[in-house]
Amino acid sequence: MDIQVGQIIKLKKQHPCGSYEWEVLRTGADFRLKCQGCGHQIMVPRKTVEKSIKLK
Repeated sequence: MDIQVGQIIKLKKQHPCGSYEWEVLRTGADFRLKCQGCGHQIMVPRKTVEKSIKLK
């Protein structure tokens, strides 16, 4: 799966703030994601992100 820094991705589960969309801030073995709803940033393993992306 090709995910680039700056890309907005949509995940299957919603964040507690209600948003499904996340901006990719860093890639590698882990991803740093920023919630588009509230601005919260998290580090998530690559495998977890690739499984939880909602495909169109």
